[in-house]
Amino acid sequence: MAGRELTDFVAVGVLSSRVPRDAVDAAVAAAGRQARRRGGKLPPHVTVYLVMALALFGEEDYEEVAGRLTGALRSWGSWDARWEPPTKGAVTQARQRLGAGPLRELFSQVAGPVAGMDTDGTFLGAWRLMPVDGTEMDVPDTPANRAAFGAGANDGPFPKVRLVTVCECASRAPVLAAMGPTVAKGSGEQSLARTLWDGLEGWLLLADRGFYGWPDWCAAAGAGADLLWRVKEDIKLPYLELLPDGSYRSVLVKTSITGSRRSALVEAARRGEELDPGKARHVRVIEYDVQDRDGEGELIALLTTITDWQAAPAAVLAGTYHERWQHETANAQLKTVLRGPGKILRSGSPELVEQEIWGYLLTSWAVAALIADAASAAWTDPGRVSFTRAVRVIRRAAGPAFPPSEG
Repeated sequence: MAGRELTDFVAVGVLSSRVPRDAVDAAVAAAGRQARRRGGKLPPHVTVYLVMALALFGEEDYEEVAGRLTGALRSWGSWDARWEPPTKGAVTQARQRLGAGPLRELFSQVAGPVAGMDTDGTFLGAWRLMPVDGTEMDVPDTPANRAAFGAGANDGPFPKVRLVTVCECASRAPVLAAMGPTVAKGSGEQSLARTLWDGLEGWLLLADRGFYGWPDWCAAAGAGADLLWRVKEDIKLPYLELLPDGSYRSVLVKTSITGSRRSALVEAARRGEELDPGKARHVRVIEYDVQDRDGEGELIALLTTITDWQAAPAAVLAGTYHERWQHETANAQLKTVLRGPGKILRSGSPELVEQEIWGYLLTSWAVAALIADAASAAWTDPGRVSFTRAVRVIRRAAGPAFPPSEG
């Protein structure tokens, strides 16, 4: 199927098929933000779609985006002809009434893996490949944002929000997310990621060395995921047994356990004994060198919970780990294609900053899901369908992009 036909398929149903009205209503109700009176021009469900529209048209002002949405609502009979399109002030007030909760709840309910078992690049055997990584987003330099997010770091004049997401390889759809300030204690990538480890069964979670820590490894593995994480070179990894594929068996021991107690756990692991997972865990290590452009080598050390080397040989896991680069593409789709290169967010208060980011995540996920549908129909890799072009098609079809039904 030609590229144009693929993106035409994306335009069919646009975003509404992935974020339906009943899911929006349920999220609004769960967050306790139902309308206090009937008949308002911007009831909560309309405002949710408006926030998503603001993400889709990141470079347009409130009036322009509201006008596009108004036209759509009129075409479905959901907008009274006597009403005028909402002003910037009306949009701001509606966003403030809504808050961030409904968007956060909506993302948690609808966002999930979208690729099928036959999608190239999504699976290693039965494991769904899911990289985790972080990024930062600039927010307006208002007193409220300064108080919540900091006064700006050395690398820029604006306060920043740190965003950590788990996305799906191939589709690059964000499926889990957490955010916080970049300067506050407890808002580092590890701390934010720690809030995401729940219900990961069937996933192979890929993470760079900045995410490793004993409690993080235990929490992620305990949530049902298998792990393939890079670790720093100074981590102590006892050499227990060389395996036929070139990897070796090792053991992770809780950091606070030292001396003879640590030695005893290492010896128990060497003998293949079952370990108390609160104290030590069996792991497998894959080490290899990567040459840079100057011919210098860099040692890569990977830890995995997949201790059966025949189920996933070392060379296969080494190649799989480098699929993490797809998360960088997912971040670029969110920050550059949707928001616009070098752009700051538009919200002047912390609550609306969070709401705006959830809107971006929902829209990014919905576009990625539609691309996955298009790729599946064409029997091709989702990576061959341009996210940029898909967004352009959806923007041109802005009328039917957000169809909340009347009510």
